Amino acid sequence: MTAVFATFPYRASPDQFRSEPARHPVVVIGAGPVGLSLAIDLGQRGVPVVLLDDSDRIGEGSRAICFAKKTLEIFDRLGCAAPMVEKGVSWSRGRVFQREGELYAFDLLPEAGHKMPAFINLQQFHVEKMLIDRALAVPGLDLRWKNRVVGVAPAEDHVEIRIETPDGLYSLRADHVVACDGARSPVRSMLGLDFAGEVFEEQFLIADVRMQGNYPTERWFWFDPPFHPGGSALLHRQPDDIWRIDLQLPATADAEFEKRPEQVRPRIERMLGHGRFDLEWVSIYRFRCLRLQRFVQGRVIFAGDSAHQVSPFGARGANSGVQDAENLAWKLAAIHHGRAGPGLLESYDCERGEAADENIGHSTRSTDFIAPQSPAERVLRDAALALARRHDFAKRMVNSGRLSAPTAYHDSPLSTPDAEPWSVGPAPGAPIPDARVARPDGTASFLSEELPAGFVWLEAGSALADLPEGAARLRLGPGALGDPAGEMAARFGFDRPGGYLLRPDRHVAARFREPDPARLRAALARAHASGA
Repeated sequence: MTAVFATFPYRASPDQFRSEPARHPVVVIGAGPVGLSLAIDLGQRGVPVVLLDDSDRIGEGSRAICFAKKTLEIFDRLGCAAPMVEKGVSWSRGRVFQREGELYAFDLLPEAGHKMPAFINLQQFHVEKMLIDRALAVPGLDLRWKNRVVGVAPAEDHVEIRIETPDGLYSLRADHVVACDGARSPVRSMLGLDFAGEVFEEQFLIADVRMQGNYPTERWFWFDPPFHPGGSALLHRQPDDIWRIDLQLPATADAEFEKRPEQVRPRIERMLGHGRFDLEWVSIYRFRCLRLQRFVQGRVIFAGDSAHQVSPFGARGANSGVQDAENLAWKLAAIHHGRAGPGLLESYDCERGEAADENIGHSTRSTDFIAPQSPAERVLRDAALALARRHDFAKRMVNSGRLSAPTAYHDSPLSTPDAEPWSVGPAPGAPIPDARVARPDGTASFLSEELPAGFVWLEAGSALADLPEGAARLRLGPGALGDPAGEMAARFGFDRPGGYLLRPDRHVAARFREPDPARLRAALARAHASGA
């Protein structure tokens, strides 16, 4: 029921045969979606990077399957979203059921004018293969397979890494090491770091099945369905006639026994009402809501599942990990290029720690609702479900897994607080929305396609004459970008003059109704952690 979808050759590096360890600016450990995204991003920003992976293959099981709009926008900037969207199943609607009846439906992207869909469903092995294809084309990115890290020794001005290969052991030194080596992170263990949080007792069966199905391309979630009484169930469509099914199991269930095909098939037959399917992959998991206390440990930095873990409901794992990578990449690049000091990395810990806490909070509340921990909690959950059948207000109380959304960094030290009132638009620390725009020659485009790399001053109305060094300009108005659908005015408050200082990760650093060079220069310095 498992398959290997791609293998990659081991090749020896000249670093392995040096008398002294070679030194590199950044070494990333783990070539999953997070490590690959980070390495590509660093390479595109002109930072030489070594990416190590202990395997030579990808593809054992689909694992993550839901990739959100913000993550797709990151992949688009990295140059690999188009094949993902083409291959993936795009969706924005979901339906929630209790027993035989539907409670309600929802739409995650009710407005038009976004280049990327709300979500695509695409198996992780496809995503990894497309990221690898892109990584192999990025100058300065050295991807090394069958390089297993067996030792990490932080020093004052570098980190020394001991690596095992088919040709024997060798060492590297790096200015910074980023551990993207997953939930069982060997690097975390080598440094003696522990997770804090909660592991829930309930278990869930995941099965990928191949079948012809007439279900619409939507997320379907059941509470207490007739085919699985007392539990919950989830159905998602994937490409190539693959369907993901999640079924809640008792906390006392024997995981190895429940994974047997003769146990899995009858459960799915009851759900589907037929046996015309093939099992592709089966796994059992428990909900985990855990995180490191600090993601930055000197010159060793943690990202993705090595830093934090959440339950799969809500698609917060891979999506938050890729957003970790984007947040970190521009900061490491700014330090490498001498535009910021090492203190900028503290903002990674602050901002992505805030994101992890937000995701863990949503994940914990989802888990408590989906799998009540006590009879009293179950009574309250069932009462909310009963109310939701009859009253719209109660639908907001139903929690089948709040789906992934990017975090607004409310506590970021890099943000300049508003000095003027804004009735609409993304606040400092928030991610920006996309919108349809028109180029000066009239051709259609999206804001996300027009933003230059690095910091951007996005302005509407009168132009700021003296733009500080370190920020590119993007204007909305005559002779510049047009707003044919009025989406920029509506989403950014550009019915009046003003401007936004955008960070390289497309979060807002500052916004001004009445900008002047001094205010913008101070905001830019603060966004580099070199001023306030």
